Amino acid sequence: MRRAEVTRTTAETDISLALDLDGTGASRISTGVGFFDHMLELLSRHAMIDLDVTANGDVHVDFHHTVEDVGIALGQAVRRALGDMKGLTRYADVHMPMDETLTRVAIDVSGRPFLVWRTAFPAPKVGEFDTELVREFFQAFATHAAVTLHVETLYGANAHHIAESCFKGLARALKLALALDPRAGDRLPSTKGRIGD
Repeated sequence: MRRAEVTRTTAETDISLALDLDGTGASRISTGVGFFDHMLELLSRHAMIDLDVTANGDVHVDFHHTVEDVGIALGQAVRRALGDMKGLTRYADVHMPMDETLTRVAIDVSGRPFLVWRTAFPAPKVGEFDTELVREFFQAFATHAAVTLHVETLYGANAHHIAESCFKGLARALKLALALDPRAGDRLPSTKGRIGD
C-alpha cells in the first residue's frame, strides 16, 4: 500500500496532504490559490496519483509560502509512500506538448535531490498567480521527494500553457518512474544495492 499522509504547520501555512501512488487520479484540492489548485488537479489526474490537499496559508501576503510548502509536503509524502523502493522503475522522461508549447521532463528517483530548471515565462503572472512560483514548487518537490528532476521548456509563447506543460510533464514522468516493474521483483533499481547515498 503505497500511501502516505503529511501535515505541515508553520507560522505561515497549515497543510494536510494525503496521497496514494497507485490510485486512479482522483483529487480534492483546496489551497486558496485557484491556478495552483488547477495545476495540482492536473498533476493528480495525469500521474494517476490520488491526492487530497488542504492548505491554509498567508495568501493575504502572497502565494509564495503556500505554493512552496505544498511542494515540500507533496515531496515528503511521495518519499514516504515509496517505502523501500524495491521493484521501482526509477527513471522516466517525457515530452509534453501543450498547444504551441513543448516541455521536456526527466526524472530519476535517486534519493539525491537536484533540480535543473530551464523554463522561462513570457509574463510575470497568470491571472493573480506569479509564474516564478512554478519553479519554487518544483524546487521544493524535488528537494523533499529526493529526486533528480530536469525541466526544460523547448519553446512556448503562452505562460499558462508553459506552466501546464511543466506540471503535466512532471505528472507523466512520475507515472512512469514510480511504477513497479514486475520483472524487477523485490530488487532495488541500483547496482549499489541502495538508493540515496
